[in-house]
Amino acid sequence: MTTFTISELAREFDVTPRTIRFYEDQGLISPMREGSRRIYSGRDRTRLKLTLRGKRLGFTLHEIREMVDIYDSPQDTLPQLEHFMSKLAEQRELLEQQREDLEIILSEISTFEQQCKRLIAEHGAAQPRKGSGRRRGGATGSEAVPVAQASVPRARRRAG
Repeated sequence: MTTFTISELAREFDVTPRTIRFYEDQGLISPMREGSRRIYSGRDRTRLKLTLRGKRLGFTLHEIREMVDIYDSPQDTLPQLEHFMSKLAEQRELLEQQREDLEIILSEISTFEQQCKRLIAEHGAAQPRKGSGRRRGGATGSEAVPVAQASVPRARRRAG
């Protein structure tokens, strides 16, 4: 049976040993022990790989645990795959909503950038030459940049 140390897994998956211990504390992996030393099996390695993939896809630890536990169960693989597909569809919907929200926000930022550039250009063109007697200083009110009034919907959050 192939085994791994915490350092080997941390190096392979580019995570810290602390991260691996955290997933152990969460019950996602359960290494054997030799005294105070942790010995990780191929099963632990696979569960860690699935956990890290799930985090990268944006799943909560609860959802990852559920999927990883399904991976371990001796049940028929068709229901497992169908469950995984439904989770992927839910995650896709959430991420697409977040992308839509980000596009709205980025569009508003572009609008405000253009307004600021225009106001800066107008302000620069309206600046008096040295010695004209007019003091430089604060905005007159008409130069103020408008504040966003549009509300952007927040992406749905999941407990986890």
